[in-house]
Amino acid sequence: MNTQTVDIVTQDLVYLRHGDRAMSMRVFRPHGDSPFPAVLNLHGGAWTKGDLNECEPRDVALAQAGIVSAALDFRHAGDGYPSSLADINYAIRWLKQQARSLGIDPKRIGLAGQSSGGHLAMLSAMRPGDPRYAAIALSGEEMDASVRCVGMTWPVINPLSRYRYAKRLLASANPPAWPAGIPERHDVYWKSEAAMAEGNPMLALERGEKVETPPALWFQGRPDPIHDYLDVDSQQGLNEPERFARNYRAAGGTIELTYVEQAERESRVSLETLAAFFRAHL
Repeated sequence: MNTQTVDIVTQDLVYLRHGDRAMSMRVFRPHGDSPFPAVLNLHGGAWTKGDLNECEPRDVALAQAGIVSAALDFRHAGDGYPSSLADINYAIRWLKQQARSLGIDPKRIGLAGQSSGGHLAMLSAMRPGDPRYAAIALSGEEMDASVRCVGMTWPVINPLSRYRYAKRLLASANPPAWPAGIPERHDVYWKSEAAMAEGNPMLALERGEKVETPPALWFQGRPDPIHDYLDVDSQQGLNEPERFARNYRAAGGTIELTYVEQAERESRVSLETLAAFFRAHL
């Protein structure tokens, strides 16, 4: 399906099949002279729900800024870790392989993701050559899954700490509403705390794992107890955004940590901040 607005053309593609299951990609292309830089855009949903339609505000903002945005559907929920990472890794390589037909520059590819999608974007960028993530062979000329930069909006960067945090709150005398269902979603996708610790950008850095550290943005609303909280198991005494930023910089990466009022986190100004980050690094 192709549709067109005044300044953006969209195209729905199937980038991968798992048996009779088609994995879709929706490409938002600006008018103008190609090749364009491109961003692969990942939805949230606690690794168990959501689809590419949720990426549209970011897709439109990026396309209006002269960047091709490709929203992605990928395996999640009961398919379990690391199925999502395998699909995303393949999608990056496929996008590079199809660069000429899509009017993009294969050397200027970034990743964006929101909430659990932000976690997946960061983990994909940090481990582009992980054999589990790169397990799906690409037909024709092979490509690598490295990216130039990563833009995250309120990511669940540490699945293990969020899981334990939600469980503690639910066991308290007056639990807030938001943790309801969170531990169950983690259990569906991750299966175990060991997997939550292994597929974990925060803990990978603290373990000293050798990873890629492309320029990154963490865009965070406040107050946001779902994504901006203190992990009581950490000795750093920092909320998760600051803790990750410190670890990332210590590993040699650069990261912008930007805070806004929670009510403004999905405003036009916020979308423009994300677009400006990608324009600067792509």
